[in-house]
Amino acid sequence: MKHTLVASLAFAAALARELLPVKILAPSADHFRDIVSNDTYDFGCRPVARPTADGQMELHALLTRDQMAYLNHEYRSVDTISIRESLVKRATPAPIGAGDRFQAGTVAPVGLGTKPGGTTIASIMNVAEIKSAVGGLVAKYGVASYNLPYTTFNGATQYAAYVGAGADTSKYHLYLSAAVHARERGGPDNLVYWVADLLAANASGGGLTYGKKTYTNAQVRSVLAAGIVFFPLVNPDGVAYDQSSGALWRKNRSTRSGSSGSSVGVDINRNFDFLWNFKKYFASSVAPASASPSSETFYGTAAASEPETKNHVSVYDKFPKIRWFLDIHSAAGDMLYSWGDDDDQSTNTAMSFLSAAYDGKRGTVGDTAYKEYIPSADLTAIKQVAAATVAAMKAVGGRSYVSQQSVGLYPTSGASDDYAFSRYWAKGGAVNKVYGYTMEFGYSTNFYPTLAEFNQNILDTNAGFTDWALAAIAVGLE
Repeated sequence: MKHTLVASLAFAAALARELLPVKILAPSADHFRDIVSNDTYDFGCRPVARPTADGQMELHALLTRDQMAYLNHEYRSVDTISIRESLVKRATPAPIGAGDRFQAGTVAPVGLGTKPGGTTIASIMNVAEIKSAVGGLVAKYGVASYNLPYTTFNGATQYAAYVGAGADTSKYHLYLSAAVHARERGGPDNLVYWVADLLAANASGGGLTYGKKTYTNAQVRSVLAAGIVFFPLVNPDGVAYDQSSGALWRKNRSTRSGSSGSSVGVDINRNFDFLWNFKKYFASSVAPASASPSSETFYGTAAASEPETKNHVSVYDKFPKIRWFLDIHSAAGDMLYSWGDDDDQSTNTAMSFLSAAYDGKRGTVGDTAYKEYIPSADLTAIKQVAAATVAAMKAVGGRSYVSQQSVGLYPTSGASDDYAFSRYWAKGGAVNKVYGYTMEFGYSTNFYPTLAEFNQNILDTNAGFTDWALAAIAVGLE
């Protein structure tokens, strides 16, 4: 018997692929378990349940009309179900830039942190502009940029950049990436404009201001000295397709497992080598990823099968002393810390992702069969940095953010943040320990922000990045 729930559906103007924003209300998050276990539904970056003002829990999703009809039919015998459709027209999404405002890397990007309050940026960078913007930082500030070793399915050459700690790659401790999921618009902009702000403030001797949050030049210099590595466009094929189609496209564009429609592509954030083979490692009742090419969370053909994943991982080899990693996503309003496969615990060291004794038991949140071990000192450190990050984002003045463990309502496998944290144990302590985070800016399932939201997201995230870095420095870079 399904849990009793009350669902209310809020529809926007018709979206590509007929995906419509849905809000499902229930008395508790546990009531959503049957729904989120269906890997044909799209829950955005991950399923997120939020409390409402009237004491309910709210789950956001993107569903087709057929899927909504199915849910209505599935719960037709539950007296308390109520499905209400109301047409809500959202404002026009922020435009994608045309041409190249950075003129093939001869013009450096200028962020909002060094500009007067109320200044705005007119459009989201297109794929070519992201690379051109990085080129502008190279030309004006001496940022180092390099090509990553693998080309994407569509033949794109990927790149990363680093700045702040000189030529010695062992002096770099902070790693940030964006655009793993193609439709999460504004992620690369948030990251590139932040780096531009740091460099501009460093050059002028000034500080930074994001809404009501300010930073001194000494803080700017401290962040840069920690050594920043940034990979601003992890999924160029997917982003190019999403920007041209408006299809709310999440995955990359590989056709190795499917050649048409939703069967195209792999979810890069289920492709990392952390409990990737979820059917082996997790309880059969949970779905941390999907083996179906048509699913938004299709995990690929093998761990790190995708060139984008391989390139992401290669950064750790080039910069062996990275200690802190942040993957930039939308849209939920969260700062997430490890682990994502199950509840954290700091007492039983044997209860680990490396232990075959717990295969088939992971992922059921709230039970006692399995909880993922994390040393108490590590848990304290990552919580401290996450709390500082969301406090900064709240202080900007735009909206509230929440810090919480990644597992949330439902587990994930093969994610970038858990892979980052797991490497230390998976490789027997032979590599540096990396604390991994996922920042989800914006509002639930709002992947195409309006222009006002896009600019607010830049302010929120840039303050968050700065305090994340400062808090990480305070905890320790070595």
